Amino acid sequence: MTEYVVQKYGGSSVATPELIARVAERVQATRESCTGVVVVVSAMGDTTDNLVSLAHQITDDPPSREMDMLLSAGETITAPLLTMALAARGIKAIALSGLQAGIRTSASHRKARITDVVPLRVLDELARGNVVVVAGFQGATEGMDITTLGRGGSDTSAVAIAVAIGASSCEIYTDVSGVHTADPRLIPEARPLADISYEEMLELAAVGARVLHPRAVEIGEVYGMPILVRSAFDQSAGTLIHRSPAMENRQRVRGIAHETDVAKMTLVHVPDRPGIVAALFGAFGAANINVDIIVQNVSHDGTTDVSFTLAETDLCEAEKVVAELVPRTGASGYEASANIATVSVVGTGIRGAPGVFASAFQALAGAGINIQLISTSEIRLTCVVDRAQVEDAVRALHHVFLAALDDDHLV
Repeated sequence: MTEYVVQKYGGSSVATPELIARVAERVQATRESCTGVVVVVSAMGDTTDNLVSLAHQITDDPPSREMDMLLSAGETITAPLLTMALAARGIKAIALSGLQAGIRTSASHRKARITDVVPLRVLDELARGNVVVVAGFQGATEGMDITTLGRGGSDTSAVAIAVAIGASSCEIYTDVSGVHTADPRLIPEARPLADISYEEMLELAAVGARVLHPRAVEIGEVYGMPILVRSAFDQSAGTLIHRSPAMENRQRVRGIAHETDVAKMTLVHVPDRPGIVAALFGAFGAANINVDIIVQNVSHDGTTDVSFTLAETDLCEAEKVVAELVPRTGASGYEASANIATVSVVGTGIRGAPGVFASAFQALAGAGINIQLISTSEIRLTCVVDRAQVEDAVRALHHVFLAALDDDHLV
């Protein structure tokens, strides 16, 4: 039986020539234990941020198409460098761009979505005995314009390629030892989980756990692709993301996540009649702006206030959309704030567990933290708080729910 493995290495894993050589060593070891390896790479270190900065030194409003061509260069540099490092170890390898690897995307520049992966070239090269090194984060439209997939795009590239070639697993190598009960950079006592369900991981990723992008988890869940998150710097076992961990190992809470790339907008005195909210969020959809928590106040005197959160990086574009909508909808104006953050409690055990929400609110109150907005799902509680207090919020919730977690549930 043919067994392929896909590995993805993040920017911190390939930040220097020495680290690239260490990745080549790990890939070589993997190659000896399976039929073929596909490696998806990110840009080296801070390359993408530096390219963004360079573009903004040229213009305050760089065209999105040209930004995609520019930003894709980071991964296009890493892929041949790793291929050279493999060749230096006597390993046959070839570097491919996202286009050459068959990644087809929508035409939404900077935020393209994968529509298909046609892996004929990848499979041909694997059949020739090559390790295939693919530039992540990028693809191409039907018209052959280069696109990028947005933050975490290399994760998405890797899982999509793993599904397309029928790989046995997809391994995501990063600078942490797996999925933790909270961000270990913020909470030193946070511990890695041995495994986690797609459902829980999707919620954690969506609310700020940056170890894996939500779109990568979505693809893994739809196609049943096991995803192993491991450290590129040690031999720790990592965290397996799969259908469901053992039933008896479930806790009420699996992790605490936070997000600081958050802004809040409020449309003030919006006429309370059918179609107004549809017009508002329809305009955001057309502008490819995602919104998250939405709260509409009780109507008074025929008007209401509508508040919602979105990524702070989208705030400038969102204000343009809202400025056009205010006169069209009859709202009296809008307010925008970027000094907020979210903190979230996630776990399938939250379902039907009385007292979880109360414990969370008591923990935040005890830390002197005011909650501005609240959002819930069956397995998640998210609170909007002042950005200056988000670290204290994570610590308070982690202490209440996870500080005494039984080691049997961990790596």
